[in-house]
Amino acid sequence: MNRLVRGEDGREWVVRSQMEWRRPATVEDFEHDVAGSPTPGIAMLSVTLLLAVILVAWLPEGVVVPAWVIWGLLLIALFFPLRWVLNRPWTVVAETEGDVLGEHPPERWVGIVSGMFRVRGEVAKVAKTIQRESLPDFDGPLHPME
Repeated sequence: MNRLVRGEDGREWVVRSQMEWRRPATVEDFEHDVAGSPTPGIAMLSVTLLLAVILVAWLPEGVVVPAWVIWGLLLIALFFPLRWVLNRPWTVVAETEGDVLGEHPPERWVGIVSGMFRVRGEVAKVAKTIQRESLPDFDGPLHPME
């Protein structure tokens, strides 16, 4: 997602966001950052699939399974993967090359926003703040980088 925004001082800013597959390690999260392997998740998925196959294999011939049961089981099975996808962290970047006269130097602001729907709102807020104040908001998720 890319946006071109013109600030009040005439500088053009590029506001973009990109989904991250892993949560970036930050200074605040260093003590809690434990890089575990995906082995427990794979083991639980294989046990779940094995139990589903056993359930289907032992189903008597005369049993009629209602459609709502199948849809309910599918919804339960898709809940956590869908939640994982919708809550991925996004890196939001607002940068400018400065102005033609050299009065304002190039700037780059970077921040992390979690959630697919929340990132759209944050990018829109950053764009409006740049149009109004010529800089992203200091109280928002973006912070200046050197």
